Amino acid sequence: MTIHIISVVPELLESPFSHSIMKRAADKGLMTVTVHHLRDWAVNAYGMVDDYQFGGGAGMVMMCEPLVNAIEELNAKFAFDEIIYLTPDGVVFEQGMANALSLKNSLLFICGHYKGIDQRVRDHFITKEISIGDFVLSGGELAAAVIVDAIGRIIPGVLNDETSALFDSFQDNLLAPPVYTRPEEFRGWKVPDVLMSGDHKKIEDWRFDQALARTSERRPDLIRNDE
Repeated sequence: MTIHIISVVPELLESPFSHSIMKRAADKGLMTVTVHHLRDWAVNAYGMVDDYQFGGGAGMVMMCEPLVNAIEELNAKFAFDEIIYLTPDGVVFEQGMANALSLKNSLLFICGHYKGIDQRVRDHFITKEISIGDFVLSGGELAAAVIVDAIGRIIPGVLNDETSALFDSFQDNLLAPPVYTRPEEFRGWKVPDVLMSGDHKKIEDWRFDQALARTSERRPDLIRNDE
């Protein structure tokens, strides 16, 4: 998979893709992430990519020309399956969307800033608008990092245990059950006996019951949505 990101502050994205699982994905050749500086398509020598909004009001707006030129140039080279704008008024990101996007070959993310991007770019070029929650960030870069991480970790071969991602929270509309590791007893706190039984059927049933109970308590909306 190839992922491209257009940003006015590409430095914000240097660390998230240079370590841990995202670095492993890149090292294995399973996912490449390229960040493009929007000012490379600026409208003048001063690097201008934003201007005052028509009709007045506080805040600058990212201009049509640099964004459209960037999108068209990159899309001609990479033929993106989706051109995604990260915005608070987009569809809220969830695991099913991550699963679907992980099956794509090439994605382009547009990171908004200021008061957002000129609506004409949204109308004519954006194929999907995504939010990571009901709050506002300073820009779309951190949202892009979150979404790319969620996508990248479920690409087959990225994780050492390829089945691991299949049992993450939200994959089956349930939160993950409790997990334990060594020692078996710590300060008198013992690991549930069933996990030490070696009976895989009982362990699977226990984990399902625990996941269902945790979801019912903390996120009952997930169970209602699955009905």
